[in-house]
Amino acid sequence: MKAKIYVTLKEGILDPQGKAIQQSLEALGYQGLQDIRMGKYLEIRMSSRPMESAQRDLKEMCEKLLANTVIEEYRFEIVES
Repeated sequence: MKAKIYVTLKEGILDPQGKAIQQSLEALGYQGLQDIRMGKYLEIRMSSRPMESAQRDLKEMCEKLLANTVIEEYRFEIVES
């Protein structure tokens, strides 16, 4: 099985990387961009296990290491590979 994990800054947290990307795109001529937010995407391949066990483990991984839950939020999806 494969887990796809998305980590993004919480609403209201300033995103300097996103702002820099927006300014660069506007300098290249792309107009009308209202907001760009930068995040992280991770893929983890896992051995087959019950879905509840995989979800519990992924939640722990995200909260202990992969996301800073003070300023970031995360979500994940599990797909059979």
